[in-house]
Amino acid sequence: MSYTAPLKDMLFDIEHLARIDEIAKLPGFEDAGLETAQAVLEECAKFTQDVVAPLNVAGDREPSSFKDGAVTTTPGFKDAFAQYASGGWQGLQHPADFGGQGLPKTIGAACGEMLNSANLSFALCPLLTDGAIEALLTAGSDELKATYLEKLVSGEWTGTMNLTEPQAGSDLALVRTRAEPLPDGTYKVFGTKIFITYGEHDMVENIVHLVLARVAGAPEGVKGISLFVVPKFMVNPDGSLGARNDVHCVSIEHKLGIKASPTAVLQYGDHGGAIGYLVGEENRGLEYMFIMMNAARYAVGVQGIAVAERAYQHAVAYARERVQSRPVDGSMNKSAPIIHHPDVKRMLMTMRAYTEGCRAMATVAAAAYDAAHNGADAEARKQNQAVYEFLVPLVKGYSTEMSLEVTSLGVQVHGGMGFIEETGAAQYYRDAKILTIYEGTTAIQANDLVGRKTARDGGQTAKAIAAQIETTEAELAASGSADAQAVLKRLKAAREAFLDVVDFVAGQTKASPNAVFAGSVPYLMLAGNLVAGWQLARSLLVAQTLAGKGEDAAFMNAKVTTARFYADHILAKAPGLRDSIVDGAESVTALALEAF
Repeated sequence: MSYTAPLKDMLFDIEHLARIDEIAKLPGFEDAGLETAQAVLEECAKFTQDVVAPLNVAGDREPSSFKDGAVTTTPGFKDAFAQYASGGWQGLQHPADFGGQGLPKTIGAACGEMLNSANLSFALCPLLTDGAIEALLTAGSDELKATYLEKLVSGEWTGTMNLTEPQAGSDLALVRTRAEPLPDGTYKVFGTKIFITYGEHDMVENIVHLVLARVAGAPEGVKGISLFVVPKFMVNPDGSLGARNDVHCVSIEHKLGIKASPTAVLQYGDHGGAIGYLVGEENRGLEYMFIMMNAARYAVGVQGIAVAERAYQHAVAYARERVQSRPVDGSMNKSAPIIHHPDVKRMLMTMRAYTEGCRAMATVAAAAYDAAHNGADAEARKQNQAVYEFLVPLVKGYSTEMSLEVTSLGVQVHGGMGFIEETGAAQYYRDAKILTIYEGTTAIQANDLVGRKTARDGGQTAKAIAAQIETTEAELAASGSADAQAVLKRLKAAREAFLDVVDFVAGQTKASPNAVFAGSVPYLMLAGNLVAGWQLARSLLVAQTLAGKGEDAAFMNAKVTTARFYADHILAKAPGLRDSIVDGAESVTALALEAF
């Protein structure tokens, strides 16, 4: 099954929801208007469709392999990655000072979606490199930047995140990897790290590991963790590669999905100590790693949207071809393609509406990031940063949970053939499962939303977003169309439900933490549902206006129909979630532990 990038929908979101022409007014983005966005997205579509997408099934059937300490990636991956690097795609949104193109995240995110739709396993390698680049840009010394950034930005080298250990999953207070200072200012690193994506591979000549470890005498818990650069090969003063460092892959995992992406167990210091270089200051490693983690969390949300889009396209193609049963309305007197049947349409519309809603939400979040980092006004930067940070757990948590439902529906549309690997529908379902787990499970995203993003500021950011939604409600009311009125009804009810929950979370987190956190994931799902629905409501308003002007009426009318479906069938769930959160905590915690 081939992949076709949804360029029209992406550019609609970039132009009308993210307002790319406003982003192009920000310092540094003057050349990044709609014309640039369209040109970049069209080139990315060609590359992802023609070079990367054809390797997706091959990677599932012939995954990366491990032998004698070396990892060999799926045939074709190495050449595709060389083309990816030579095309400048790794540096798309990184600074020109280090060889990047310095484009906004709003454009970069759309390209990231295409790459992940084409091949989720392949796209994981540049995703982790992006995080390493962000961390070094923020906290790396001038020497570290000079040594590593150009090579990472160019794609000549790749990067990793090394957090997890056998005894320390999400609880990083349990990290035991140690770092011993040496007289020359470097450190020797000893320990084991697991679940390291692309921790070893054959696509580039050097891998730059960013590793959490403890320096002797450091405080207990997360306050005593430092961050180190530990390269696979040492780097000579002239930039050439030197001796192999004491970090080795001892195995790779056998997984449910994303099989072509090597998930490595890395051993540091078995032969005297791996040489590491401190990033920033000692004991501030978790702070720096969160820079990588936030970049990765947003990107994983985009992965959810990407795999949902691929599953949707696959399901639509099958539904157009598979002939089964007569239509219930008698419109045909013979068996018809299943796309004629109401329940198949319901499933396809659900897949479409979820995917477009989450894409719109992620695009708007990217625009907030761009305004927060490049805006001229300090107060506006602060407000946009708060909005972006609030939206990150929604993009990550809601979009990835959404992808499980969408890819499951993709299997269901295929019926029994969906359970057969040869049709390809099952791969998307299997690949999607990891997205709700890595870079923090959905519960961890929800804990972040409750603690850092809602309770900490008394719900101020959440209520500011709700106020913007209320403005959209007024525009829907003024529109007067039946579709706008229907969306208004659902959007208003969802916003009011959201505000009830925000008040509950802000008011009860300290007094009744178990009650609040019992509903943390439902709160995240309500918030994500609301914001995605809001963006589709904005889409409806734009699409109605443009359709009235005769601009691509078929596409615009489809946008209106999709927004109406989302409101009727998905946004309508919000009040029920409110009830389960505010009124349902007791039943979550009531059962005695021994009764489970």
